[in-house]
Amino acid sequence: MLGVYGMKKERAVQEKNITVQKTGRTILIVIFGIVMGIGSKMLDETAVNELPVLLQMLDITNFLGRFGIWIFIAVCISVYSDSARRAALNVFVFFAGMVSSYYLYSALVAGFFPLHYAMIWFGFTIASPFLACICWHARDESKLGIIISAVILGVLFSQAVLLFQGIRIAHVLELILWLMSLWVLKREKKEFAIEIGLSVFVAILWQLVVPYWG
Repeated sequence: MLGVYGMKKERAVQEKNITVQKTGRTILIVIFGIVMGIGSKMLDETAVNELPVLLQMLDITNFLGRFGIWIFIAVCISVYSDSARRAALNVFVFFAGMVSSYYLYSALVAGFFPLHYAMIWFGFTIASPFLACICWHARDESKLGIIISAVILGVLFSQAVLLFQGIRIAHVLELILWLMSLWVLKREKKEFAIEIGLSVFVAILWQLVVPYWG
């Protein structure tokens, strides 16, 4: 009896520790979102010629004002979460922290509130848990996982490279994001080749429908 009781007690302690770790990671993600939101808005309010030369060369302000970086962060949070449920929570709190801090800074410090753009981001934040659940399956060893990964890679590639205005790089940092996403969503050689092939098709289709976005 004592042995069974001891095992149950040890299991309860382990489960509690796991819960604490998951909660701690979620809190860190909230903080990260808040920092990213405030940092992005501060850069928006800073004249380009007042930024360090490297940041000017990287066009960091426009980079943070586009969707690619936020998609990439959300995908990373999703696929590295412990479950689809936790992915939904983590991605939601990230965007809640980022969007709320961005627009609070805009209203309270910068002195204006762009309602139209705010509503777009509020809507995206509300939808983010559902999208996160889908993204969590991107590394599944299944056909569905390959398709989800291909869609993610295709959307990020469509941000990085323009295909119908003379093939050219739209933004160097977004090309780096796409290369990083290849590593995050890598698979066995055969499946990876299929994934990349499908992603190119997705990028072409996306740019036919939406010639340029961000």
